[in-house]
Amino acid sequence: MALRPRSCCQYSGPVFGREGYARASVDALAAASGVSTRTLYNHFPGGKALLFQAVVERDLVSLARGLIRLMADYAYHFPLVRHIHAEADHVPPEVLTACHEAGPAPVGRALTEALARLEEAGLLDLHGDAALAAGHFMALISHTIVQFTHYGVLPLPATEQDRLITGGVSAFLRAYRTG
Repeated sequence: MALRPRSCCQYSGPVFGREGYARASVDALAAASGVSTRTLYNHFPGGKALLFQAVVERDLVSLARGLIRLMADYAYHFPLVRHIHAEADHVPPEVLTACHEAGPAPVGRALTEALARLEEAGLLDLHGDAALAAGHFMALISHTIVQFTHYGVLPLPATEQDRLITGGVSAFLRAYRTG
């Protein structure tokens, strides 16, 4: 099997997930990808660190794509959100709170917990504020798309959507990457 950096990330991700960064050996990562360690180093000259960085970025991009895909999967929901935002001064506070607790709050808590685990493992430096970092992640991967699509009403071409998502993830990692 010829190694492509993308497939190496795909096959190495489970090894990192199972073993953690410190215990995942280059030999195990290469074996999972079906290549020699020399081939792995040829594609990732920084070795395990560079490969791990690529795996984290790939996973964050996948997560972001899944979150953005919700706009298409729940097309009726996002126009409703647009109306709630537009009419917030006329909507009872308890309804606004209930709406927030039904969707954005649990997603934000789950993302905050996931990012905190990455910080605890030494993979990200969230500066001690995982909730703020989660908010930054969501803003960086979704805000422009939400604005350009008017809450999903006018879809973007897939290539443009992907460009915005990967750009958001790259910006997030520049802000929160360790070292």
